Amino acid sequence: MKPDSPYFFCGIGGSGMLPLALIVQATGAPVAGSDRSLDQGRIAAKFDFLRSKGIALFAQDGSGITSPDQILVTSAAVEETVPDVMAARALGAALMTRAQLLARLFNAAPHGIGVAGTSGKSTTTGMIGWILHALGRDPTVMNGAVMKNFVTADSPFASALVGRGGLFVAEVDESDGSIANYRPDVAVLNNIALDHKSMEELRRLFADFLAKARISVVNLDNAEAAALAPPGSIGYSLTDPAARLYGHGLTPAPDGIAFTVREAGTDIVVRLKVPGRHNVANALAALACARALDLPLDQAAEALGGFTGIRRRLEVVGSRKGVTVIDDFAHNPDKIAATLDTLHSFPGRLLIMFQPHGFGPLKLMKAEFIEGFAQGMGPDDVLILPDPVYFGGTVDRSVGSEDIAAGVRDQGRAAEALGERSNCADRLVDLARPGDRIVIMGARDDTLSQFAEDVLGRL
Repeated sequence: MKPDSPYFFCGIGGSGMLPLALIVQATGAPVAGSDRSLDQGRIAAKFDFLRSKGIALFAQDGSGITSPDQILVTSAAVEETVPDVMAARALGAALMTRAQLLARLFNAAPHGIGVAGTSGKSTTTGMIGWILHALGRDPTVMNGAVMKNFVTADSPFASALVGRGGLFVAEVDESDGSIANYRPDVAVLNNIALDHKSMEELRRLFADFLAKARISVVNLDNAEAAALAPPGSIGYSLTDPAARLYGHGLTPAPDGIAFTVREAGTDIVVRLKVPGRHNVANALAALACARALDLPLDQAAEALGGFTGIRRRLEVVGSRKGVTVIDDFAHNPDKIAATLDTLHSFPGRLLIMFQPHGFGPLKLMKAEFIEGFAQGMGPDDVLILPDPVYFGGTVDRSVGSEDIAAGVRDQGRAAEALGERSNCADRLVDLARPGDRIVIMGARDDTLSQFAEDVLGRL
């Protein structure tokens, strides 16, 4: 980390880039950036917010790269033909990936808390951040999603929190292998399931991550994660009363869920404002992390009751004419299963629009996607798929949305692949009846939230 060097973020509006840019700016370094969405006139509010923070924005045409002293920060997947990259190469400016920069900041902190796993990272990170904030520990938090607790009029895109307490909480990513760069004081492992990489490689990456930590927090209900738990780790469970933290007595409600956490024979009731059994597991991970930092369990549990959630995680957009529209980040089989399970705790047909987050994941997890929807959908539910997200470049497009829809239909559930997303909106509005819930699912596309708003407006 070079505090006096100017940093230029290519794709600064991205969910992982924006919070990192704000954290880097807080160190005193000059920050600027570009974004393809800015060039296309999309998600203007996000870029207005960045400008309000004093961050200069440029077209993604290389015009913002003007000095060899600049450090260009890119995603791992960015291609050499991107004009910003070409300009940096021509000037001899340094390049680094988002993950490399985040790891440097994380490892430099006195206490790094890394949250890993296939599902639940953003919510668990937000829960830990809120507990530490509420208990006066003044953490820095790097999240891949907006944390509702920290949203203000001046900070509507609160996916980062800058603190001075020496605690750095970050969700860490295994999809590009960058999890290997982190040296956590506390390592949290929510779960392991097929997503992006083979199971063999995932086991190795997560095992190495846990081995570096002073203390680990591990979900004992996930067999893959439990098998990697180091000696002395803090295990949590919803099924094993012998776990260090045992969650039981779950009581779902329309606006959340209550449960009891047991540690060393003492029971404490926790009332969450976010719904679902999966969020109880996330809460147990956050409480276990608090114990790893020697925070009192009762105080952490009380603070957690004030956690208001993460944007695009089962977020109710609104209701009109008896139909509720929900915006959700679910994009892999585990997340989709958790969402469907939570929503089926209450009556009502689901009209699901799932926008696949890429052709690669569809090919890797075709069978798992089909099985997840077929098993998770009710007999009256309807699945509608637009084409996968595609931002250009070279990619194998041999498996598409129709392959998923056909597989789900073969297992007796209603599924349609409609190509353009506008066709999906038409179909959802046409199908909707009082009592239905429309669920907009997908990742890597900030316009999905606006799409959900538009569908609500058309009802």
